[in-house]
Amino acid sequence: MEPDVRAVQAAEGLPAQAGPPERRLGESLHFALRNPKLLIGGGVVGALLLTGLVAPLFVQEGPNVYVGPQAQAPSAQYWLGTTNFGQDVFAQFVFGLRSTFLVGLVGGGIAAVVGMVVGFTAGYRGGLVDEVLNMITNVVLVLPALVVLIIAAAYLQARGIALQGLFIGLTSWPWVARAVRAQTLSLATRDFVDLARLSGRRAHSIVFREIAPNMSSYLFMTFILLFGGAILIAAGLDFIGLGPTEGVSLGLMMHNAVTWGALQLGMWWWFVPPGLGITAIVGSLYIMNVGLDEVFNPKLREL
Repeated sequence: MEPDVRAVQAAEGLPAQAGPPERRLGESLHFALRNPKLLIGGGVVGALLLTGLVAPLFVQEGPNVYVGPQAQAPSAQYWLGTTNFGQDVFAQFVFGLRSTFLVGLVGGGIAAVVGMVVGFTAGYRGGLVDEVLNMITNVVLVLPALVVLIIAAAYLQARGIALQGLFIGLTSWPWVARAVRAQTLSLATRDFVDLARLSGRRAHSIVFREIAPNMSSYLFMTFILLFGGAILIAAGLDFIGLGPTEGVSLGLMMHNAVTWGALQLGMWWWFVPPGLGITAIVGSLYIMNVGLDEVFNPKLREL
């Protein structure tokens, strides 16, 4: 029968892990509910996400449908006014929020999965596997990711949110792999991992049941950074006209506003909402990340 690693650690006086998962979760939740940075950042992100999910259900016309008078200022009928072509800016904004969160989820999720798989494999296996994966990581790391994305997007005939997120994810994972590899190398030499090896457990079981849980807070914070980074990269591509060929996004709204002279015509309602939306989402994600660092790091907790 497979021995209980934590019981063996306690019996032999070895340093145990941070405690039962229930206790660690309860402790983290206790400090999370008292951290103003996490509450404010999470509240803003949650409110914008809810708006992007729910508000489009109540919009009668699509974001690119000509619904009213051209260049109409905000009013009771058109909450954020209309564009030069009579499109409802509010409809574009709420649909753009949905697209922004989707590209962040796809791009950040792909980058997180690829980076963690490469990092865990290289750090735990070591040897030739580590050298090969580290070489691939370094090659991708030195590539000018934004230039690669611009070239790829420019030559695609049809561009969508999912495809944009895929390209962003495949160019954003190297720094995650390096960081995860470094921490895995450190944890792989700990006593509880050695005991798990002696018990005959497989490598993937040791990684996902012993090493990964001890990095769970760091992995979660890494995903938040990747999520925000994917949104910024996508907004940059959209702003230079390499966004989705169908649909709408916050970056594409800003691109259209600049292209059709909203700045010169004083149509602030066309470019201010998407700019504030991107700033609020990314800024709140980074504030959340600072708050999570204080929650998970006992030295930073504000008692």
